[in-house]
Amino acid sequence: MTEDELLNATIYLASLCGWLTTHFRAAKTDKGYRTAIMGNKGFPDLVMVRERVVYAELKSDKGRMTHDQMEWSRRLIDAGQEWYLWRPAEWLDGSIERTLR
Repeated sequence: MTEDELLNATIYLASLCGWLTTHFRAAKTDKGYRTAIMGNKGFPDLVMVRERVVYAELKSDKGRMTHDQMEWSRRLIDAGQEWYLWRPAEWLDGSIERTLR
C-alpha cells in the first residue's frame, strides 16, 4: 500500500464515519512539487474533526518523517492534541478504523 493509497483510504473511511477532513496537496511547479504554505514546514498530512480533532501523518512502510514533521508532532502532543503516525500496518490491523469509529 502506497502512502497515497493509505491517504485516500483513510479520507474515505473518515468521511463514512462523519469526520470533516483536510489535506493540502502539493502542486507541480517548474521546481518540482511544492505545497503552498505560510509558516512552518512539516504540518501533518491530515486534520480530521468530529467531536475531537485528530492530526495524522501518513507514511509508506519505509517512509521516514522529516525533522520538521517530528517537530510538529512533538509540539501538537505537548499541546495535548491527538496526533498519530499511520502506516499501512495500522490500516491492516484496524488501528485507524478504531480511532475513527
